[in-house]
Amino acid sequence: METTNASRFPLVVIIGGGFGGLEVANALADEPVEVLMLDKHNYHTFQPLLYQVATGSLEAGSIAFSLRKNFDSQKNFRFRVAEVTKVNVDKNTMDTTIGEIAYDYLVLATGSTTNFFGNKDVEHHAMPMKSVPEALDLRYMILQNLEEAVLKQTKEEREPYLSFVLVGAGPTGVELAGALAELRKHILTKDYPELKKEEMKVYLVDFLPKVLGSMSDQASQAAKDFLTKMGVEVLLNVKVENYDGDTIKFEGGKSIRTRNVIWSAGVMGNVPEGLNKDIIVRGNRIRTDNICRVEGYPNIFAIGDVAAMITSDTPKGHPGVAQVAIQMGKATGKNILRIIKGEATLPFKYFDKGSLATIGRNKAVADLGKIRFQGFFAWLIWMFVHLISLLGFRNKVIVFINWIGSYVSNNGGSRLIIRRFVKEAVPQENEPLPKTD
Repeated sequence: METTNASRFPLVVIIGGGFGGLEVANALADEPVEVLMLDKHNYHTFQPLLYQVATGSLEAGSIAFSLRKNFDSQKNFRFRVAEVTKVNVDKNTMDTTIGEIAYDYLVLATGSTTNFFGNKDVEHHAMPMKSVPEALDLRYMILQNLEEAVLKQTKEEREPYLSFVLVGAGPTGVELAGALAELRKHILTKDYPELKKEEMKVYLVDFLPKVLGSMSDQASQAAKDFLTKMGVEVLLNVKVENYDGDTIKFEGGKSIRTRNVIWSAGVMGNVPEGLNKDIIVRGNRIRTDNICRVEGYPNIFAIGDVAAMITSDTPKGHPGVAQVAIQMGKATGKNILRIIKGEATLPFKYFDKGSLATIGRNKAVADLGKIRFQGFFAWLIWMFVHLISLLGFRNKVIVFINWIGSYVSNNGGSRLIIRRFVKEAVPQENEPLPKTD
């Protein structure tokens, strides 16, 4: 096979510097291939801690790590800041924001984005939280609305600024709801003595009948109990009808006046143009075979949130969690090498290491196989797992020190409004919505 780079080694292009993309590149280190990674940011984001950036507990730099620095000792690795606009499968090239790039093997590790299920009003007015810029926008919005609440004279005027509605009771919604409840308990009246804790409301909403739907019933009930005791109003079996920036309305007639709606109710895969539409399945994911190879394309692979490996064991594909992306990345990198060497490939098998979710100080739930527990010990395990998973020794130290400081003082983080966040005007009819990231 004719190669596409000067070294005459096969060129493996990885789109995305998330958990999966990192593992593919690691698996190809010191091998007779060239690796090119593309991402619209020059850093890897540790998404499980985005909610702490959004609430001011951590700074963005402590959960992000330079992709170039991470691979500075890998001689066959290159990186470019770029966005892929189209894959030209007929000639093994991609159209990108930095020009056309050729590949011998392509790995789509493009992850997912927020799914608003076609509701344009909700998409424009609600806040997503899938990236560092979005988490910072959310932080500034929260702080600005607290500042606005201080200026209002009556409880009715303050209500929309002090009401926080989190749509989606998965790990992101649960963890953010817990963080906001703790902000209300420990920080609100310290920073804003004019406000009363009782006026700040936190709602967690989901159309499913349980929180943490992917975890065990035991973990779900424990999380709900923790949240309720912390003063979070949990609304289940409730579907959002609309949100206009001032009032969120639910099917059945209930509504809440709020300027703070955070949307984590669903995700959809980031699929570049150019692939056969017939292999795009529910959730905007790409159907693959048992080695993560995209169906119909012998040299294109998809891993992580954007991939759907449909089997009898996984009729809906694998869950969109970091461990899936990590394990798929390792397996895909090794299988690409086997293909290059003419060896037999090995089917991907996912090993579920369990699930963790924290609800707040000393409160977490853990499903580790058949072992299920909640409370302080689960919280310690959650902290340990997230700490060792961060890239970079400096980031580990900074996050650990921040956590210790917050635990001791109940007043950690720096709640600074570095720049004002302003929602763009609602587009006129037939005018495209502006991109937020």
